[in-house]
Amino acid sequence: MTTPAPAPLHWKLVIDAADPHAQADFWAAALHYTPEDNSALVERLLSAGALTGEATVEYHGRAAFRDLIAVRHPDDPYDPETGTGLGRRLLFQRVPEPKAGKNRLHLDLHAGPERRADEVTRLQALGARVLREVKEPGGQWVLMADPEGNEFCVQ
Repeated sequence: MTTPAPAPLHWKLVIDAADPHAQADFWAAALHYTPEDNSALVERLLSAGALTGEATVEYHGRAAFRDLIAVRHPDDPYDPETGTGLGRRLLFQRVPEPKAGKNRLHLDLHAGPERRADEVTRLQALGARVLREVKEPGGQWVLMADPEGNEFCVQ
């Protein structure tokens, strides 16, 4: 009798941020993702006394956690009671220290050669900046930085 393979682990990418809500807005627009609506959970926690008003902010007209906000792929499932995505998502968490040094992990956005220049222009309009263009035997891409300086590539 064979043992069934363990189920794959669910994961999210967590990104430190000085302003998690601004970062969520940038990345939601950059990836065409949806900011999560955790307002029902926030209201429930406030009503139960498990969360203070100082731990919340208004985000897009609804209650949100002050120090955390996520964006998710619009086609992926989510928990309607909490608003938490159950698929591809990025979670931005407030940290007090500024970004220091090069990322050890980054996103690659795959636009394709025919759309790369248009995507770079669109991302610049959202607040990203070009760090350099790379042409190597293995490929071509544009290294960019988001509004808080986190590097990512557009291929």
